[in-house]
Amino acid sequence: MTLRKAALAFLAVVMALVAAPMFAQDQGQPPSFGPDQLDQMVSRIALYPDPLLAQILAAATYPDQIPDAARWADQHHYLTGQALADAIQGDQLPWDPSVQALLPFPSVLDMMASDMNWTTDLGNAFLAQQQDVMDAVQRERRKARDFGYLRSNGQIIVDGGPYITVMPVNPGFVVVPYYDPRIVFFAPRPGFVVGGAIRFGFGVTIGGFFRPWGWGYDRFDWDRHGVIINNEPWRRSWGNRREYEHPYPGVRRYAPAERAPERHELHQRSERERAAPREGRRAPEEHGRDGHERR
Repeated sequence: MTLRKAALAFLAVVMALVAAPMFAQDQGQPPSFGPDQLDQMVSRIALYPDPLLAQILAAATYPDQIPDAARWADQHHYLTGQALADAIQGDQLPWDPSVQALLPFPSVLDMMASDMNWTTDLGNAFLAQQQDVMDAVQRERRKARDFGYLRSNGQIIVDGGPYITVMPVNPGFVVVPYYDPRIVFFAPRPGFVVGGAIRFGFGVTIGGFFRPWGWGYDRFDWDRHGVIINNEPWRRSWGNRREYEHPYPGVRRYAPAERAPERHELHQRSERERAAPREGRRAPEEHGRDGHERR
């Protein structure tokens, strides 16, 4: 071996030794949350319909993308159905399709963006402890059912088998329930009317417009502790989180530099529009699909 080759080989070894700790630090140790921590973590979403809950858990694994997605959803909230699906595709958004899947739900993204510590912990827990997260959801659902709060109605079907499922009555219309975790997971006080503790007055029409983002093909395999997103098992974990991409054949993944110029009017939701889903009721329509204010 020549002196030059020996020097290069030595340099390569030194660089590898220096890079190894950096890589290990970048990978980080997986988090470890206890059952009580997980119960509290999932409490605000445990009673959501299964398809919406699955999408939230998947999107939470990309917490750095949530604030920008929430802002986009807020500014384009007046678009619905095909117009919204076309806008998502046309704007060449750089976020993971699992995050884009929540763009029809500005209130959900707003909830996630407003508490990034919670969103980050939820995503990390789902990456590192998927089965434990699912068990926590079941524990919370069981409490709400046993105390009489969670039951079937005109918007959801609650199946009380060995695992409690919550499914929309109409698969094309996904409700976002509003409830107080400090109430529905505890025994009701005497005289309290449990029927009004969970409100189902706010929902989003999904239909076939959002099929490319997995809607209509998202569910839980509760028996096997599996999550199905876009009709495929969600295999993103703590160990492969920097490489693995869930298959979305109908959605192109754009780089940030490829983002298209904005072609839509931007209208943030008013306080009335923001308050409605938080109170479990239909949001007032203050803008038409063209973005013009309704009178």
